[in-house]
Amino acid sequence: MKFLDLLRMSSSNLWKRKVRTILTVLGVVIGVASIVVMISLGLGLSRSLMEEYESYGSLTEITVYEPYSYDGNDKDVKRLDEELIATIKSIEHVEDVYPVLQMSAIARYGAYENYMNLRAMPVDAIANLGMEVGEGELPSAADEELKFFYGYQVLQDFSNAKTGAGYWQTGELPDIDMMNDPIFIIFDTSAYWQSQYPQEGEGQPVKPPKKYLIEACGVQLTPPEGEYAMYGWYTFCDIEKLIPELKKVFKNKVIPGQPSTKTGKPYKEIFYNQLLVQVDELDNVTDIQTQITDMGYEANSNAEWIESNQKTMGYVQAVLGGIGAVSLFVAAIGITNTMMMSIYERTKEIGVMKVLGCDLRNIRSLFLMEAGFIGFIGGVIGLILSYLISAVINKVAAGAGNGGMMISGSSSISYIPLWLAGLSLIFAVMVGMVAGFFPALRAMKLSPLAAIHTE
Repeated sequence: MKFLDLLRMSSSNLWKRKVRTILTVLGVVIGVASIVVMISLGLGLSRSLMEEYESYGSLTEITVYEPYSYDGNDKDVKRLDEELIATIKSIEHVEDVYPVLQMSAIARYGAYENYMNLRAMPVDAIANLGMEVGEGELPSAADEELKFFYGYQVLQDFSNAKTGAGYWQTGELPDIDMMNDPIFIIFDTSAYWQSQYPQEGEGQPVKPPKKYLIEACGVQLTPPEGEYAMYGWYTFCDIEKLIPELKKVFKNKVIPGQPSTKTGKPYKEIFYNQLLVQVDELDNVTDIQTQITDMGYEANSNAEWIESNQKTMGYVQAVLGGIGAVSLFVAAIGITNTMMMSIYERTKEIGVMKVLGCDLRNIRSLFLMEAGFIGFIGGVIGLILSYLISAVINKVAAGAGNGGMMISGSSSISYIPLWLAGLSLIFAVMVGMVAGFFPALRAMKLSPLAAIHTE
């Protein structure tokens, strides 16, 4: 018997008993929809966590710090320098290493003053942060002079130097155009505070430090109300432009944040506050992080959180999938029952097929196809139902988010990827055929003569 003949016979036999077939298909629909929706919830929660981690920084980035000195002795402290950068770059799977220099500086405009956080990095590293530009542009290697890129929250920290009133006291932002107004920068903060608040009995008053007019190259885009963007408190600049400027400003003095020799003199070399190590793949992050800590440095990454939470989410997905699988198991029992009843009702038909010389494998295939058809039809309808349920869940979640109960990461807490849709359809067909296997074997074993004489 040809395959197409078997296909045609199996599909027509199903619809001879429409009510029974529809009820059996309904069981598969409920089973497939249950398992797909349950797994989609686990996948959605997992994706939401990953999006949250990505908002904290790159998933393949390791941050390196100097080891903490418990005894306060800086003599043997391992510094973050160019030699260490070259060593880490030589490690397999490391793509690049970016130095970070952080310090405080004072920004002044008219009566307004801001004690801001200055974060100097290579321009490539700044671009990799993924900050959205609201005005201007990010620092560029083509810039001839030092320029600042202001985070969207920097303006909030400006306050009136005389009254102390600012955004946090009045609720109103200072009238400052960060891009176009002349903002003066004071790098020597220690000298500035000493000149502003001289101590009695300390001899000659400290001379106010020099102010520098630093041009702004851009300002970070302010996110919509109620949302948050990373790095808003920082002022960024090109580290290659800042270091020569600092050496010029402080000359033979120690740059704030830099160590000094026993005699109090500055080192010739600049030491960094952090190193950002870019790894090629997430799977290699933990191994490289271990190698760096073995060198005696402090190192952390998002990989630690991700690995722990991925295990937890794996358990959650397994539990949710197991709950849905119970429904599909019940549907498989229904398919088995339907096929057994079909065999009892078609005993004479099976006997006639055997007497006419029909191959036993064709008889088995006929019943397996019928069971597979039930699984396929139920799988398709169940998958469509799953997408509808998923859309409703996400819409409700989005509405809850607007009410202030936004789930971290993405608001799509139910996520059905293509592989899950395809796998669920194949699984439904396989469940149907497995459920129909024993009834098909029974049909093969029926005696032809006994089957013909059955009333």
